[in-house]
Amino acid sequence: MTRRHVRFAATTTILLLILLISIFPAVNSTSILTNHRPPPLILPLTLSHRIPDAKLRRHLQSKRTPPTARMNLFDDLLSNGYYTTRLYIGTPAQEFALIVDTGSTVTYVPCSSCDHCGNHQDPKFQPDHSNTYHPVKCNPDCTCNAENAQCAYERRYAEMSSSSGVLGEDIVSFGNKSELKPQRAVFGCENSETGDLYSQHADGIMGLGRGELSIVDQLVDKGVISDSFSLCYGGMGIGGGAMILGSVSPPSDMVFSHSDPDRSPYYNIELKELHVAGKKLPVDPKVFDGKHGTVLDSGTTYAYLPEGAFVAFIHALTNELHGLKQIRGPDPNYNDICFSGAGSESSELSKAFPTVDMVFENGQKYSMSPENYLFKHSKVHGAYCLGVFQNGKDPTTLLGGIVVRNTLVTYDRERLKVGFWKTNCSELWERLHVSNTSLTHAPTPSSGEVSTPGMSPASTPNAVPSYVIPGGIKVGFITFEMSLSVKDLDLKPRVSELYGFIARELGINITQVHLLNLTSSGNGSLITWAIYPEGSAKYISNATAMRIIAHLAKSNVQLPETFGSYKLVNWKVEPPLKRSWWQQHYLIVVMAVILALTSGLSVYGIWFVWKWRQQTTAQYKPVDSDAIIPEQELQPLR
Repeated sequence: MTRRHVRFAATTTILLLILLISIFPAVNSTSILTNHRPPPLILPLTLSHRIPDAKLRRHLQSKRTPPTARMNLFDDLLSNGYYTTRLYIGTPAQEFALIVDTGSTVTYVPCSSCDHCGNHQDPKFQPDHSNTYHPVKCNPDCTCNAENAQCAYERRYAEMSSSSGVLGEDIVSFGNKSELKPQRAVFGCENSETGDLYSQHADGIMGLGRGELSIVDQLVDKGVISDSFSLCYGGMGIGGGAMILGSVSPPSDMVFSHSDPDRSPYYNIELKELHVAGKKLPVDPKVFDGKHGTVLDSGTTYAYLPEGAFVAFIHALTNELHGLKQIRGPDPNYNDICFSGAGSESSELSKAFPTVDMVFENGQKYSMSPENYLFKHSKVHGAYCLGVFQNGKDPTTLLGGIVVRNTLVTYDRERLKVGFWKTNCSELWERLHVSNTSLTHAPTPSSGEVSTPGMSPASTPNAVPSYVIPGGIKVGFITFEMSLSVKDLDLKPRVSELYGFIARELGINITQVHLLNLTSSGNGSLITWAIYPEGSAKYISNATAMRIIAHLAKSNVQLPETFGSYKLVNWKVEPPLKRSWWQQHYLIVVMAVILALTSGLSVYGIWFVWKWRQQTTAQYKPVDSDAIIPEQELQPLR
């Protein structure tokens, strides 16, 4: 969860000390947390007790298919070190940005009573403002606080950050994309945090690991979701993504690996081989089964291999690179392996870097593209560095989020397997044919009302129809107007903050969001936005444009209550701007003028220096005394 460097895991290092706390007997919480350099994996001193057999839960799904909680992911794995989702706690709901972490169990947020909590994205949770909050009272099955009145929790991490507080229970809701109704759940209310937890931008942690305090386990035990969840991380330079609590119908080409909860307290897979450009690494398959085996951790940024596998991987990879130059990494504190000459377009990386395959025990193969093991060099344009490192002397294989970018990963805990499906995570809902966000018809661009944040889409049915963009149309930019109940004078100081929320809600980079106009409208304000293509691109892809429009049209944009209620006044797709000859070529003309002036001044300078040197170095003959003519006196006139 550190933000000191993108190479730190979302939860930074492995849980060093786990206290057995909860309202339930025998509850343990574990987390994989890693630093970038050895030893990146320090396993907890106390492991979880045996996880209840998933077969015991299968009767919950035998007669019906429970709903799912579909939630967006925000931020970017490499620039932030983590992905977050929005969770709403209490009545009325209080919003929080929580790091999704498959290596943690307890979900916790800063509490209003916190004596030492950092300045995070959202206000602290206020139990007194929720009429559905109940403290988890002290009992023999939990560790009590100093007053012996409420169950307490404490988490300490190897890099000395920590979180501690009390356990409470309240209504938890998952946003208006979710089919799952709000549910009561136990969570941690922080009273103190230190280290990286204190300095991070995100509010807290959403625990998706194995354990009775995990949000997944709590929902499964209530019988409201299937014993499964899925994560889909955005691709290189895109960020965002999606999360599904509950089961989804697996695509026909999803590949699976067995995952044994008795093998490790963490989510693991049975990796047997690694292939680089179709060639198997010359290592014993047992190298991937050391200690805790091959572990998946959404809270870890990069991948870490045991020494033997790492050396073989680097050797095989560099043998496949032709025409690339190895260069220094962006940070002198680390010996990163980086290469230049691959070009600036990440979509073209496969022309310079090979495919890497993971082969599982059942023979199925998951193919990774270069974005699954590379990250962009932050100082050299068109250069990339390896996001795969040696795991010190630890024999565990740790696979972080970079390995599964643009991949739907399904943690099917009921059937004890993990599935991988290569896809565009920014378009996941459309690719899975999710009904409440699918685009089914193509009306003329229209205007409509968007529900107030927190309202269910069902409360404003068909407010704005979906919109399909014909394949032949190129989208230059998208504009939309929002009417907010906050006055423009109060809104202007917070516009920069609003930029971030709009970008995160639409799953785009903040640099793509532009404010066109902000005016007063009655007792509120009218604000006009434009969404432009990313970076140097000239167009927004039709698929991306449809996703953005669907998000706007389907009441999926959620803003903090501090911005008041809002309505979507109208939106439309704009073609690329037609530029005049001067607009298209002004930069060339300006550069030509500058070049001409520079050349002229250079020539004049050279001539001036030459003349000056001629004057100072010219040789003059000395006066010849023999040639001097005596001065003649003037003769008087006659």
